[in-house]
Amino acid sequence: MKFGKEFAVQMVQEWQEAYMDYSKLKSMLKDILTFKQQNKPQSTMPTAATETPKEMLKRRASLYRAFSGLTNRYKPDSSTKSHEDEVIVVSSVQEGGAEGRYQTMFLRSGEEGGELELLFFRRLDDEFNKVLRFYKKKVEEVMVEADELSKQMNALIALRIKVDNPVVGEADMVHLSDHEFSSHCSLVAHPIQGEKHGRTQMNVIREVEMDSEGISGEEMKKTDRHFRPAALNVLDHVKINVELETPISILRSVIKSSKSDMLFDRQELRTAEEKISEAFVEFSRKLRLLKSYCFLNQLAFSKIMKKYDKVTTRNASKTYLQMVDKSYLGTSVEVTKLLEKVEETYVKHFANGNHRKGLKTLRPQAKKERHRTTFLNGFFSGCSIALIVAIIVNIHARNILQSQGKERYMANIFPLYSLFGYIVLHMLMYAGNVYFWKRYRINYSFIFGFKQGTELGYMEVLLLTSGLSMLTLAGVISHLDMEMDPRTKSFRTLIELIPLFLLIVSSMLGKQREDVYERDIQQQEEGKGLNRGTPEYLAISDVSISMVTLPDFFLADQLTSQVQALRSLEFYICYYGWGNFEERSNTCGKNEVYKVLYIVVAIIPYWIRFIQCVRRLFEEKDNAHGLNAVKYLSTIVAVAARTIYSHQDEKTTTGLVLAAATSGIATMASLYWDIVMDWGLLNRNSTNPWLRDKLVVPHKGVYYVAMVLNCVLRLAWMQQVLGIQTVPFLHKTALVAVVASLEIVRRGIWNFFRLENEHLNNVGKYRAFKSVPLPFSLSLQRG
Repeated sequence: MKFGKEFAVQMVQEWQEAYMDYSKLKSMLKDILTFKQQNKPQSTMPTAATETPKEMLKRRASLYRAFSGLTNRYKPDSSTKSHEDEVIVVSSVQEGGAEGRYQTMFLRSGEEGGELELLFFRRLDDEFNKVLRFYKKKVEEVMVEADELSKQMNALIALRIKVDNPVVGEADMVHLSDHEFSSHCSLVAHPIQGEKHGRTQMNVIREVEMDSEGISGEEMKKTDRHFRPAALNVLDHVKINVELETPISILRSVIKSSKSDMLFDRQELRTAEEKISEAFVEFSRKLRLLKSYCFLNQLAFSKIMKKYDKVTTRNASKTYLQMVDKSYLGTSVEVTKLLEKVEETYVKHFANGNHRKGLKTLRPQAKKERHRTTFLNGFFSGCSIALIVAIIVNIHARNILQSQGKERYMANIFPLYSLFGYIVLHMLMYAGNVYFWKRYRINYSFIFGFKQGTELGYMEVLLLTSGLSMLTLAGVISHLDMEMDPRTKSFRTLIELIPLFLLIVSSMLGKQREDVYERDIQQQEEGKGLNRGTPEYLAISDVSISMVTLPDFFLADQLTSQVQALRSLEFYICYYGWGNFEERSNTCGKNEVYKVLYIVVAIIPYWIRFIQCVRRLFEEKDNAHGLNAVKYLSTIVAVAARTIYSHQDEKTTTGLVLAAATSGIATMASLYWDIVMDWGLLNRNSTNPWLRDKLVVPHKGVYYVAMVLNCVLRLAWMQQVLGIQTVPFLHKTALVAVVASLEIVRRGIWNFFRLENEHLNNVGKYRAFKSVPLPFSLSLQRG
């Protein structure tokens, strides 16, 4: 792989604007090379046919020259360098007392083509100063963050002393940063109650540590004389933020003020440890990426200067790379030292001194592709295709479409199996999304907040999809066989229970391996110390959908496209709870309670999004969230009007007009929001006509096609309202399923461009890391 492609792959995508523009500088070198080739005189260089024996021997001997190392070019050789060989002079320039910037003076601008080389060095200086400013800014940010983590860690140590009552020395307190920001972090010794018991525990721990280091007991006692216990006065100015961020907790915080006389318990300690541990992991990742940023840019400047020397046959790389090495980019060691301290602190305080365990958490390995996943995916997919063929042959051979039981089958059995069809299609679209997100380097795992190395790849999503598809199709064909075979007529009850049995099996498998779109919520809840099945977990599950982070409303948006699947679940309850499933009949459609619930179930996903938008409106004071809430409210009215009209025995003109009008208004509002707000398209002043200034997909036609498809698929409701029978040979229930499937396909397309727009917003704001809530609110006073 060429360096340009490798450079693009390894860079932090959210920081891509801050990296050296290698491709632009490379294109400028191509222009210089083209100019030299067009203006050079007739070549007089000897070819292989005209080379003299002496020249040929010299060329061949160069192939066996001893390798002198990769870094020799950075060492200045003053003995061989003369004033006539100088090409550039690099100096640091102060501008009005502001931060200095580096400027290169090109000494050969008077030569032919020197203007192009002068422009190259001006652009090179701009890129280097841009990288240098960004790196300095990020280093300052991590130093401030390190200072905050030091305070949080010292508060955690004090809390451990308060809860567990051991004696910890001042040497065990944490100071990650030696920066000026942490000058006030030192703590004063404070006497501890219960010191006798605590010192006994601490002596045992310290004795084991010293014995492992070869320190005798007498030396330990001498050290113990100078041992000063750590301070607890930090807790006097600490508030523990361990409340879960749910509507219930917010209401509780409004009614009840924060605890003043806090009784520190083990639950608070455990929650604080989990939060700080997560903060250390994220901070370590940030430091590693910042270190990689520094190294990649240094390597990029080295590569581009090497290309410059090759194109122009000059020797300017030594001078420029010496400046790079002596600059802050080449001499800064803050990040490296800070990373070492972070790892040392994490191993000591969160991994019980187990170096391997601690680094395994801080340095998660990239997930490896497994051959087993590929094999099972192919096996399940092949079985699914074979079952589809078998079902088609079965239907055609037995002429099932013309049988007397067709209506009863479509009214009672088809909705049961269609539920799995909706889920399989949605997961298939998600697998496609993951594939294209990875292909176009959209950082979906960061946007969704997935823990590094735990996100599902597209092959794993396809494995779940093909497995569920195989189970569903096996149920369908067994249902048809048992129905048509005279020998199995006596097993009618067993036949009708196949979809229910399939639903139970699928639910059990889903409990073993979490659903694709719920993985983020699971990780967040696990970080809060909750276990599935506990009352606390169930309480949070009821309200967590009203959270306002992107994964929360992204999940709620998926539910709005699965309205028909939710109605199928309602039909399961009615059919097996109150229906006569043994005779394959039900009266659900005539039940008034079922009709009301049929509307309520369809409204619930839109109501959740409405509540989320209202909450964001009050929290962020952004009127756009209010408009989005109005959009979902109009959709709720439209869904209710369409459903009521479809359940009317005698269709009225008033119902038709009301359903069409409300649906039309909701559709126009949704189309505008999809394309303009969620996708960021239809920008008249964009460099790309009616699109965005920045596009991830190189083919602009894809965006226009997506906008047209979104408009067409948004109008699928017209078939139900106007009663258009577009496909005469399809049953009414099958047509409803087709329309619902088209909505799922539309949602899959929406998912890609929605996340693309979010990714570009993160890139524009250089947001490459998630914010981890810290457990302590500190107000340390300096005395």
